[in-house]
Amino acid sequence: MGRAPTLPFLFHAAYLLSAVLFIVGLKFLSSPASARRGNGVAALGMTAAVLTTLVGLWLPGSGFHHHGLILGGIALGAVLGSVGARRVQMTDMPQMVALLNGFGGGSAALISTAEFLHAASAGEAPGATAAVSTMFGCIIGSISFSGSLIAFGKLQGIISEKAILSTAQKAASVLVFVGLLATVAMIAMGGGAPWFLTLLGGSLLFGVLMVIPIGGADMPVVISLLNSFTGLAVAATGFVLSNNALIISGTLVGASGTLLTMLMCKAMNRSLTNVLFAGVGAGAPAAAAAGTPAGAKKNVREVSVEDAAVLLANIHSLIVVPGYGMAVAQAQHAVRELADLLQKKGVEVKYAIHPVAGRMPGHMNVLLAEANVPYDQLFDLDQINPDFEHTDVALVIGANST
Repeated sequence: MGRAPTLPFLFHAAYLLSAVLFIVGLKFLSSPASARRGNGVAALGMTAAVLTTLVGLWLPGSGFHHHGLILGGIALGAVLGSVGARRVQMTDMPQMVALLNGFGGGSAALISTAEFLHAASAGEAPGATAAVSTMFGCIIGSISFSGSLIAFGKLQGIISEKAILSTAQKAASVLVFVGLLATVAMIAMGGGAPWFLTLLGGSLLFGVLMVIPIGGADMPVVISLLNSFTGLAVAATGFVLSNNALIISGTLVGASGTLLTMLMCKAMNRSLTNVLFAGVGAGAPAAAAAGTPAGAKKNVREVSVEDAAVLLANIHSLIVVPGYGMAVAQAQHAVRELADLLQKKGVEVKYAIHPVAGRMPGHMNVLLAEANVPYDQLFDLDQINPDFEHTDVALVIGANST
C-alpha cells in the first residue's frame, strides 16, 4: 500500500494547478451569477488532473498496469456521463446526483479494498498511516455508496419515501456499528483479507441502515452529507495512492459538503442528529413533526384566478417562493413570464430560495436559471427574510411545507 510512482516535478506542478482550479471553481460556485463559470473552471482542473495522470501511465517505472482497462473505463464513463446529463430531466436530477455521488464513494471503497488485498497477498505490512487511510476509505466510501443507492431509490419512488423506522432497525444499526468497530480492531491486530472483506460488507450494510430511516423530505440534507462522505473517502484514497490531487480535491468536497449540510440543517431549524435519527416522515402527524401545536387552526381564504390577477395588478412588490412542485409542473417558464408582465407594470419581483427547496441543494437556482430569470433577483434565506414584512405579496409555488 502507498506505492507512489516517481513523477517529475512537472507532474506535481500540474496537480497543484488542478487543485488551484478546483478552489477557484468552488469560489465561483458561491454565487448564481458566476456558478456556470465555476463549473467550467473546476472541469478544466479535473481535465488537467486526468491528463496528467494519463501521461504518467506511460512513464518508465510508473507502477501503473492494465492501461487498456483504465482507458476503457474512462471512455465508458465519459459516454455514460454525457448521455445521462443530456437525457435526464431536471426533475430527476437529484436522483442522478445521488447515483454519481454513490459511484464516487464506491470507487474509493474498491480502491482501498484492492490496495489492502494486494498488500496482503504480497505479504507487505502497511504502515499506520496507510492502514488507517485504507480502512477509513473503505468504510466511508461504502457507506456513501449504499446510502446513495437508498437515497436514489427513495427519490425515484422505488423505495417508499416514508421514514422506515422500527425497533428492529435501530437494534440492527447498533449491532452492525459495534461489529464494524470489532472488525477494525481485528484488522489492526493483523487480520487478513477475510476481515477486510467483512469490513467492506458491514460498511455497505450500515449505509443502508443509516438512510432507510430518513424520510424523502430530508433527502437534500442526506445527499449533501453523503457527498461530504465521498470527498473524505477520496481524500483517504489519495493518501493510500500518494496522490496529491485526490487528497486536495477530496478534502475540498468533504469540507464544502459538510458546511452545506450544516447550513441546510440551520435553515430547517433542526440539528443533523434530528435529521438522521428522528425518523421524520414515519407517519407522525405533520403538525407534530413541524413543531406546531396539535389542533392549531388558521383561517384560509380561497381566491379565484380572477381575484389573484386583480390582486397582483395592484401591488408594488412581490416575492416568489418556489419549491419542488414548480419543478414537477415545469412551471418555471410561466413564473418568469408572470414576473416579466408584473415588472412592466413597475412591480419589484424577487425570488426567495430556501436552502432545501427542491430535492437537492441548488435545485431551484438551476430551474430558474433555465428559465432565464436574472441572477440579481435570486436571494437566499438570510438575504430575503427581512424583506417579507415590507412586501405586498408572497407567492408560494409548489412549496406546500412553507
